[in-house]
Amino acid sequence: MLDISHYPTLALADTPDALRLLPKEQLPELCAELRQYLLNTVSQSSGHLASGLGTVELTVALHYVYQTPFDQLIWDVGHQAYPHKILTGRREQMPTIRQQDGLHPFPWREESEYDVLSVGHSSTSISAALGLAITQRQQEKPRKIAAVIGDGAITAGMAFEAMNHAGDVKPDMLVILNDNEMSISENVGAMNNRFAQLLSGDLYTSLREGSKKVLAGAPPLKELARRAEEHLKGMMTPGTLFEELGFNYIGPIDGHDLDALIPTLQNMRNLKGPQLLHIMTKKGKGYTPAELDPIGYHGVPRFDPQSDQLPKTKASSPSYSKLFGQWLCDTAARDDKLLAITPAMREGSGMVEFSQQYPERFFDVAIAEQHAVTLATGMAIGGAHPVVAIYSTFLQRAYDQVIHDVAIMNLPVLFAIDRGGIVGADGQTHQGAFDLSFLRCIPNLVIMTPSCGEECRQLLNTGYAYQGPAAVRYPRGNIPQTQMPNSTETIEIGQSRLVRQADAENETSSAKVAILNFGTRLAEVMKAAESLNATVVDMRFVKPLDERMVEKMAQQHDVLVTVEENAIAGGAGSGVIELMMQRQWLKPVLQLGLPDRFVEQGSQEGIYQKLGLDGAGIERQIRDYLAK
Repeated sequence: MLDISHYPTLALADTPDALRLLPKEQLPELCAELRQYLLNTVSQSSGHLASGLGTVELTVALHYVYQTPFDQLIWDVGHQAYPHKILTGRREQMPTIRQQDGLHPFPWREESEYDVLSVGHSSTSISAALGLAITQRQQEKPRKIAAVIGDGAITAGMAFEAMNHAGDVKPDMLVILNDNEMSISENVGAMNNRFAQLLSGDLYTSLREGSKKVLAGAPPLKELARRAEEHLKGMMTPGTLFEELGFNYIGPIDGHDLDALIPTLQNMRNLKGPQLLHIMTKKGKGYTPAELDPIGYHGVPRFDPQSDQLPKTKASSPSYSKLFGQWLCDTAARDDKLLAITPAMREGSGMVEFSQQYPERFFDVAIAEQHAVTLATGMAIGGAHPVVAIYSTFLQRAYDQVIHDVAIMNLPVLFAIDRGGIVGADGQTHQGAFDLSFLRCIPNLVIMTPSCGEECRQLLNTGYAYQGPAAVRYPRGNIPQTQMPNSTETIEIGQSRLVRQADAENETSSAKVAILNFGTRLAEVMKAAESLNATVVDMRFVKPLDERMVEKMAQQHDVLVTVEENAIAGGAGSGVIELMMQRQWLKPVLQLGLPDRFVEQGSQEGIYQKLGLDGAGIERQIRDYLAK
């Protein structure tokens, strides 16, 4: 329960309706308490911190001005929406965020009527808001629509596609650009705050609309007035691009100044047509360590808020992301044709060291997955050897480009697919559940699933040496080895390896079982195999399959079991069954993998256990199948 003695004002604002009953003079204290509560809860539960700290005043102002949930707010992604969750009836549940059966890490429609859009990937807010605004106009409903998008998310083409369309159909809607970069911080101040209020106020609006009516019959004069208005605003604001897209641009204003935010939002709520409010905020606002290191405090483990630094991770084996980053540096040292691309995931994909060693060969294209892939196409045609580092869940956004711009031309582009399989706490939108399924049907593409760090390094070498499109898919987490692999060896395309041969003299089951493993569940597969006395094959290649090995396993065993950390539907196991049916190797096949549903948030190990993909679960599922 909330300690009222520490949060007396926050206790009065459990819902937006209650928030709107507070006198305006009390809102700064509410913001201070909300920021402290956010810090205290996230530091105990883990989660996204810096983004939410930067949107406290904006969240309070939006719910104060807009009549939510009748008026509809859409948050882009959701890292910035923790204060929104706290103020919309979920305050007491915040300690459960990102945990199994707890609060979802992002806005989620099933969780609250205040969450209009379930989100996880960025840059969708403006499109959804536009759709809502068009619908409200057709239904003649008086509700207002507002979307909040960050300066990172607006780099995606989808955001500009939506704005371009909005400028054409001109519905009543507001887009708030939450800008926490420092490049135009000098534009924030009293003059700009006042200018924003003037541009959104009745006087300026009435003059603008009145002049349009007066000059409606005189096109040359009307065009002259329009250009004069744009010239005046262009001299004082950086919003020319948004104006050209058809938005009325206001800002930039200080996103932490309620005296500027609230009157501006009140004015803009009643304006006609598409509006864009540009606010400047500081990521990590109010907590000095997060202000100094907003990247480090973007997503945090449990930590002590009184400390000036996050806890150091315990010494352990390196992650797959770090392994990839080291491989990238080592390979670049040998081959000056290597160019590396990431869609805004330099840190997450382990590319920091590479970006520092080879800045001229590192390309962060921002949140633009489609562009990242087709950029690699041009590089490959130009004679370079591009490597696209991308999370499994984000590769989904560039599917057309993988097919049309890489695979059809059979270009040597290597896809390093991070976070393949279960990622854990980020939930449904981030589990890497589908890449094997949607990639497997693409001609020319070689798909590899290493089972350990050494093999991952070898398969990266293999994919890079291959003169066509290739993908190496690895999970979130640490590699089994304590030392970083440094192999320069490659593996023959399509070659699997026999890891365990069942002991013919020690049969513990009436059926002979062969387990075909795809990926890093191998250690858990081996636990089950020891108990079952099963044969185990590390397949390594999803495409092309090792047909000879599959045939041998089908001939020598009664039952084949496929294990993968991917959706069963259309995945690696489906490929095995298709091959067996084509060759008429008629043996029963049990497919183990991710179920036909979106997998919820939780710890990785907890999800593995729940889905039966730990050693005990794999053994249990096989025994249940044999017992039928």
